[in-house]
Amino acid sequence: MTAPAFAPETEERLALARQVADAVLFEGYVLYPYRASAAKNRLRWQFGVLVPPAWGAECEEHDFQHTECLMEPRAEASLSVEVRFLHARRRTVQRALPDGGFETVPELHLDDRVLVPWDEGAEERVELVAPVTQLSGDGVEFPFRKPAVEDTEPVLDATGRTVGRLVRRSAEVTGVVRLSASELDGPYRVLRLTAVVENTTPWTPPEGHAADRDAALPHSLVATHLLMALSNGSFLSMTDPPEWAKGAVAACRNLHTWPVLAGEPGRADLVLSSPIILEDHPAIAPESLGALYDATEIDEILALRTAALTDAEKREARGTDARAAAVIDLADSMPAEVLERLHGAVRGLREITGEPDGFPDEFGVTRPDTPWWDPASDAGFDPEQDRVMVDGRPVGKGSRVELRPGLRHTDAQDLFLQGRTATVEAVLHDVDGAVHLAVTVDGDPGADIRREQGRYLYFQPDEVVMPEDPR
Repeated sequence: MTAPAFAPETEERLALARQVADAVLFEGYVLYPYRASAAKNRLRWQFGVLVPPAWGAECEEHDFQHTECLMEPRAEASLSVEVRFLHARRRTVQRALPDGGFETVPELHLDDRVLVPWDEGAEERVELVAPVTQLSGDGVEFPFRKPAVEDTEPVLDATGRTVGRLVRRSAEVTGVVRLSASELDGPYRVLRLTAVVENTTPWTPPEGHAADRDAALPHSLVATHLLMALSNGSFLSMTDPPEWAKGAVAACRNLHTWPVLAGEPGRADLVLSSPIILEDHPAIAPESLGALYDATEIDEILALRTAALTDAEKREARGTDARAAAVIDLADSMPAEVLERLHGAVRGLREITGEPDGFPDEFGVTRPDTPWWDPASDAGFDPEQDRVMVDGRPVGKGSRVELRPGLRHTDAQDLFLQGRTATVEAVLHDVDGAVHLAVTVDGDPGADIRREQGRYLYFQPDEVVMPEDPR
């Protein structure tokens, strides 16, 4: 096995998938409001963290990922593998002294940003290529090492004067990639591919700091995932395999990662094995102009909230990380027409036959001849006077009922409301003709606030019974 540069056609295929792989790599890298001081940015990196084995034995995190998937290689096929992860670089901030020296400080204020200590993530790659014929039996293994690095960056003020410096330090990390394949029984030549990525860094926690995750992170592989490409052949989908392969797919073991087909739909020669569960052929929405680095990000909401940060908050975010600064600049410079495209997109259309019921308005939207809801129909309802029958008794505003919400299980909090008594505040009718009871739970200290704001809990009549003592 060798570790050369990938063949041009393989590099082209991998480049296509790296946009999604980058989203995995930086998932949750820095969270809104993008400031190091924010509480949710103090516990960093939650996805795909492979810790040193000595520390993994002391905690619930893992020192390896184990991927299994099925492939159908053709003659003389080779497997190209790219391991991708972040290597934590611990950044300290130092202020320049009059004598030419520097001292470490908790923050350094500049006109456009506030620099603070922070852990940056440097992208690392491990690339290897192996002929499929070499993967049988025990397979092959490829150890790798990323050395410790220390560098400094001068900090200049608006006049170009050196006012401080940033010192970045990363620790050495080592690991190993193990690849093997075994042929399955059956009429088809199908191989089960096993790919294991393991952190082998010989680091041990300092005495008395066995549970200190922060100390282990510089020695960890963060957001670890795999890209695997076949030069000749195809992989089988792990989420939608052909009928004959479903049993073999179910027998595959995937620990701390999940493989999906990557690249454009219609091809199956590329797999992304990710610590985040994705669908086959994942893609970045074309409306998304840049990474927001926030877990489960929603571009429109984050762009609006980021643009609304105060100037002081933006200065701190810009000093937290270069990627956070890019998010601030993106939100501040986003044109209105671009932001509007984030509000929604049509992904598919279907043909509708027959004459439309109604006529198009000035926007080309067909309006029906009769509205789906007639406001005049509300005239016959009064939430404060209406009654509904429960256990043969009329129930309305002021009535006491016992909650039995177990019929539908629509809310996780229903478990805590079972058997509680409540006061009916209103009887409501929706446009579909269903009846709902708006209630406040007896003994709820926030009941008065709920009444003032009109924020009730809602149950249908068959989810309540009359209490034994209805007073």
